[in-house]
Amino acid sequence: MAKLFSISHFTPLLLPYLLLLLTTTVTAINVTTVLSSFPNLSTFSNLLISSGIATELSGRNSLTLLAVPNSHFTSTSLDLTRRLPPSALADLLRFNILLQFLSDSDLRRIPPSGSTVTTLYEASGRAFSGSGSVNVTRNPSSGSVTIGSPKSSNYVTVLKLLETKPPNITVLSVDTLLVPAGIDLTASETLTPPPSSATSLSPPPAGINLTQILINGHNFNVALSLLVASGVITEFGNDERGAGITVFVPTDSAFSDLPSNVNLQSLAAEQKAVVLKFHVLHSYYTLGSLESITNPVQPTLATEQMGAGSYTLNISRVNGSIVTINSGLVLAVVTQTAFDQNPVSVFGVSKVLLPKELFPKSGQPVPVSAPPHEISLSPESSGEQPERLVSPPRQIVASGAVERTRVALLLELWWCCIAICCVFLV
Repeated sequence: MAKLFSISHFTPLLLPYLLLLLTTTVTAINVTTVLSSFPNLSTFSNLLISSGIATELSGRNSLTLLAVPNSHFTSTSLDLTRRLPPSALADLLRFNILLQFLSDSDLRRIPPSGSTVTTLYEASGRAFSGSGSVNVTRNPSSGSVTIGSPKSSNYVTVLKLLETKPPNITVLSVDTLLVPAGIDLTASETLTPPPSSATSLSPPPAGINLTQILINGHNFNVALSLLVASGVITEFGNDERGAGITVFVPTDSAFSDLPSNVNLQSLAAEQKAVVLKFHVLHSYYTLGSLESITNPVQPTLATEQMGAGSYTLNISRVNGSIVTINSGLVLAVVTQTAFDQNPVSVFGVSKVLLPKELFPKSGQPVPVSAPPHEISLSPESSGEQPERLVSPPRQIVASGAVERTRVALLLELWWCCIAICCVFLV
């Protein structure tokens, strides 16, 4: 009878292959290399290279490219593209890069109402009034997928899914370039705001302006007011240097969902600052790097202030590309990419991240500088002196003495009973 080989015989051969697979999974995708496999996309690939967008994508690993085949680039449209100013051309191409990995199954599950996806254009902070996102829809009867701009009637049709490398990159062949509101391919002038956004805010000035980013986001008003009033937002500017920062900003609806016994406005200034710093990682992460993060427990700026091992966030991924953030008390979900440009990324989150070190289960805050057994109730909200639940040492000792006295009396009664019984027996 022939002897069967055990799996251990193949372990030396399988191990290098498995390591190669793991390395391939976590390595950022080289877009130019991926597109080189498709000669019919050479025009689109060359535009990415000449505009510098290919280099801009080198550190990312969760993308869906809306690539236009050479056959759909007419001489007229290509000439119009070349006549655009470099900045407008770069924005046009950014609008055709989705910051989300969309597999074939993802596209099949899109509801008829559509799904909103952030583009690289939106993440750059250059989009006008949130016009950098796209709506992906699927026709239930025909199965055709279209992608359009919510700020204009412009849309493209997906011709074919050419490449998919989970969980990194998908290449979709589309019938034309998707043009964002504000860019006119029939004119050669620089990017101008769309007619419907005459009252919208101008794009952020040169450099990274976190205040302007949150203003442009439109649904971060409460968070912005807290950051500005506390002065913490100015500290973030200093933390951008070096490894950069990643900011998780609760949306306005997240603040309205706070428990009734949590009042952030009533917190002392130092407590409020700790809560705000708890929403910031002192490292720059793209959405893709958050999805593939190797160490889920991440220190925050509050950790640097309060001590190692405290005020950390647990970041993980569920159901493919949904990034969750666990504060120890609250589980939030990343809902959008508001800004992403090294060294700063800003993500909208569905909940206010309440640190377990500062808020007990009752929802009342613990003073930042308080001893371990000291819990502050209703700080400053009523104008009265806050009460404190403290266990005075003398009271503890006294209560222990009372317990010992009771035990001694019981023992004495017990011995008396035994003595009386012995007398009667004799």
